[in-house]
Amino acid sequence: MPIGLDEIKSRLRKFATVEAAGVSPLYEHLAAKAAEDDDVAGLLTDARGGEARGTLLMATAHRLIQADPIHPLSRYYPSVGGFDGVDSETWPLFRSFLLERADKARAIISSRYTQTNEVRRAALLYPAMTAAAKEAGGKIALLEVGCSAGLLLGLDKYAYRYQCDGGEQLTAGPAKTAVGLHCALDLAPGAVTPKVPKKLTITARAGLDRAPVDLTDEDELAWLEACVWADQPDRIRLLRTAAAAQGKQRPELIAGDAVDDLASAAATLPADAPLVVLTSHVLAYLGERRADFIEALRELAADRPLWWVSEEFYAAALEPLVPGRTDLAEPVDQAVLGLVRWDSGVPDVRALARTAPHGQRMTWLPV
Repeated sequence: MPIGLDEIKSRLRKFATVEAAGVSPLYEHLAAKAAEDDDVAGLLTDARGGEARGTLLMATAHRLIQADPIHPLSRYYPSVGGFDGVDSETWPLFRSFLLERADKARAIISSRYTQTNEVRRAALLYPAMTAAAKEAGGKIALLEVGCSAGLLLGLDKYAYRYQCDGGEQLTAGPAKTAVGLHCALDLAPGAVTPKVPKKLTITARAGLDRAPVDLTDEDELAWLEACVWADQPDRIRLLRTAAAAQGKQRPELIAGDAVDDLASAAATLPADAPLVVLTSHVLAYLGERRADFIEALRELAADRPLWWVSEEFYAAALEPLVPGRTDLAEPVDQAVLGLVRWDSGVPDVRALARTAPHGQRMTWLPV
């Protein structure tokens, strides 16, 4: 069912005030303005399913400015060499730029999904992945659902440095690697510093996505870069570095549905290997099928040892399993790192940390 303009404007407003606020001055400003503009917000009426979101509008504009980097609007886009901050001309230029290219914008919006591979999230996921691996006996197979280009599937090949709030530093990962990630690690009251093993052993890996990104295709890579927020060029550089590293050994990426094709995707991995299923900011896009996805995980866990590592907002992932955890729902701009295992159909749910969505910080929770 198509989403109405009022709902689209509400989503843009939420994107500005919750997701982009304090993180991306450019996107916070543009999304807030778009939420009050019928013509610009109306471009999203061509989006498929639940894709009518601020992230898709911003990515579409970013892709168009990539293709026309000499336009005056580019001076607000650090990703294409701009260095001006938001001022009184930013919105008028953005609005005219986008509406003059309305046909191109609608073509992108109607045919694309928001595809993100936030490589820095690997630093959030690593402690949960190693905890699952330890429980599994040391070696695991990994299936990432909503994998995009599959860059998080290489998290065992990245180096990590965690800066603890007491001054201690934790390091993990191989000594020589092209991708090094830094993450601030705070402790909630009552929490103790987690143990972060130096090594993670993944024996087999695969990704499942409705539209996997082929990094050998320059247009596909450009779209992936366009989905990164334009005033955070360091994230784009990290994306490119990880993409280049992946080129040496590409994982298998499977086109399919997160629910309907979960079992068949898992079956491509060795049946005798403990399985970790990974999701990162995916379940919000499943809408009403989130419960079906969790049920599919439970059914899969009846056939083989399975752990679910999730880095998702509480309402999107863990709330159906552990309802009423208002402590995990706040603050609203932070997600939750979860680790779930089923025992005879009963979920053992652990909320390990609250996390910043782009991987820059995590707050470890008490056991």
